[in-house]
Amino acid sequence: MMNGVPVFALFLMLVFCTSCRQDQKDTIKSEDSITSQVPNSMVRNVKQDRNGNILIASYKGVFRYDGKSFVNLTSTISSPSFWDVLEDRKGNLWFATRDSGVYYYNGNLLQHFIVSEGLASNQVSSIYEDKTGMIWFATGGGLSRLDGKSFRNFTTKDGLPANAVTTIMEDRSGKLWIGTTGEACFYDGKTFTIFRNKEGKAFSNVRGFAEDKRGNIWFGATTIMDRKGDSLMVRAGLWCYDGSIFTQMNQRGTSSILEDKKGNIWTTSSVNPNGVGAWKLLRYDQKSLSGKKPVATEIISIDKMLCAVLEAHEGSIWFGSINGVYRYDGKNIIDFKSKKGQ
Repeated sequence: MMNGVPVFALFLMLVFCTSCRQDQKDTIKSEDSITSQVPNSMVRNVKQDRNGNILIASYKGVFRYDGKSFVNLTSTISSPSFWDVLEDRKGNLWFATRDSGVYYYNGNLLQHFIVSEGLASNQVSSIYEDKTGMIWFATGGGLSRLDGKSFRNFTTKDGLPANAVTTIMEDRSGKLWIGTTGEACFYDGKTFTIFRNKEGKAFSNVRGFAEDKRGNIWFGATTIMDRKGDSLMVRAGLWCYDGSIFTQMNQRGTSSILEDKKGNIWTTSSVNPNGVGAWKLLRYDQKSLSGKKPVATEIISIDKMLCAVLEAHEGSIWFGSINGVYRYDGKNIIDFKSKKGQ
């Protein structure tokens, strides 16, 4: 049974544009901290706000970069590790944490929301705003949706394949594609449907989705045993779904997927299907994607994990790693931690 938990304070905040709650112990005043320190811990996600600033969600803070300096937006929060950042359509920011719920930032105040206020779990790996303005949270205990008045949670009791949700994406038709640590599925507003290849096998542990200009859905999967343990799910790798056929592009473990303005596909991918070993930033040339052997150009290889990938408005590619954030301008890679081009 789907459940809804009222969040009256959040309703007042979003609808009546107030910035105070009756329970002030969960309200934290934020003082933006301009710092020479750059993100030097794992960067899980990189976004760009409406003003062109780069937003960086790292384990040790959420940073905003204006092209000159980094501002730590979460300097007053001492404990959480951050996994994602979202700027909603009103310009407010949301921060997802590894085990401390979600923070809402309106530019002046930070407000904290946890399980007791409606979230399915305090572990939140991803935040997504759909076309209608509802905000979705991929949590370790199910899928949470905020409509401005309350959280509504979806779990395996509602048809979700697994409660540990990893990623969310809405396609042009309004359908939500959802990755979990189990099988991946899509949600049409009424029903969760596990999608399978022509052999009837599901895709598991999907960590990233992207929809290209032609409406194809791209995603990455890893290999695990099914519930009975007597057959394999589909092989690991980067996959493309055109609405009827699933095409495997490679057999690498894939974390993040992006289509750039030219139609090239970028991925952060591991050398091995299980994600162990070196990771590479790869670009698949648009002209080769319709062929049987798409051409991939290796931009960089790093010994440990690569995470998010973003195309900034001016065309540069940003990506996160276990050691910080990088920018690729088409010729050089800037490692902000070392301030040296590679």
